[in-house]
Amino acid sequence: MKLAEALILRSDAQKRIQQLRERLARSARIQEGEQPPENPQELLDELERVMVDFVTLVKQINRTNAQTAFNDEMTLTDALAERDGLGMERNVLAGVIEAATGSGNAYNPYAYLQRGEIKTLRAINVADIQKRIDNLSRQYRELDTQIQALNWQVDVVE
Repeated sequence: MKLAEALILRSDAQKRIQQLRERLARSARIQEGEQPPENPQELLDELERVMVDFVTLVKQINRTNAQTAFNDEMTLTDALAERDGLGMERNVLAGVIEAATGSGNAYNPYAYLQRGEIKTLRAINVADIQKRIDNLSRQYRELDTQIQALNWQVDVVE
């Protein structure tokens, strides 16, 4: 099985676990004299089976990522960490821009100030931060494309 297929199966298992969680919650408590909409024990048994499959997939994926060379300098695990770091930094900087432009008079410098209001100004250069975000987004996309391509070439380590 290719790594990309294992990732799809892992995603499916995560969705199935969430569905079972919701179904179990609906069946966990009933009024006296009523029957649950589904048999909770059957749902728990199914959850146990899905969890075994999920954990097996995660272990295989993690082993594969750790043992697969991404390039001459890093493993696939390293590349995933780099991608996650790029995404996190991009999201933090997008939040900074939102904070600088999303409220108050800094967003609209021509807004009328009420008597006694304090004028707020941006403390950062939004254009410079946006350029950094754009660069991080480009790096993220390029790295993600390489990772996705490799996922379809690599066989899962059993």
